[in-house]
Amino acid sequence: MSPTEPSLKRTVSFIDGQNLYHSVRESFGYTYPNYDVKSLSQLVCKRKGWDLIQTRFYTGVPDQSDGPFWNYFWTHKLAMLGRQGVIVYSRPLRYRNRIVRLPDRNEYSFLAGEEKGIDVRIAIDVIRMAHHSEYDVALIFSQDQDLSEVASEIRTIAREQNRWIKVACAFPLSPTTRNRRGIEKADWIPIDRAT
Repeated sequence: MSPTEPSLKRTVSFIDGQNLYHSVRESFGYTYPNYDVKSLSQLVCKRKGWDLIQTRFYTGVPDQSDGPFWNYFWTHKLAMLGRQGVIVYSRPLRYRNRIVRLPDRNEYSFLAGEEKGIDVRIAIDVIRMAHHSEYDVALIFSQDQDLSEVASEIRTIAREQNRWIKVACAFPLSPTTRNRRGIEKADWIPIDRAT
């Protein structure tokens, strides 16, 4: 017997802050991460008829000495999100030397900050919360294909618990978007510029 789809779908949004920002920049030309993650989550849920019960935000934060402006920005944005009731998770960026070969065949070396562990933390939280039956819909704002494994695991949990669970992936989409795919094995919800 297949599980009954609940009429009230408890939804938790999981936002990969940097992935969302870079997708919005590419799709809509925004150069500043001025998105309101709680309102965005509420709007997507309202359109789908889902009940948003929690918003979770994940991001890497540059070190004060390497990026004082962005360190200040993210420190204060995360504090503001926390005051709004958003669950925040941050990790310091890790820095590595990157080498780029220029068209004239010379090489240019620079220090680049990388997020490490954000997608793993999102995956752990999505799976842990499914095991504890804390939601019916996991709404993930990311296009990171590493999270397709999470969608497969949630299907396994749903079968084991004989419970209806959905994994949805919301992402920006416009004519200029290169990556036009959501997370594999999840329901895709394109977000337009107006949203």
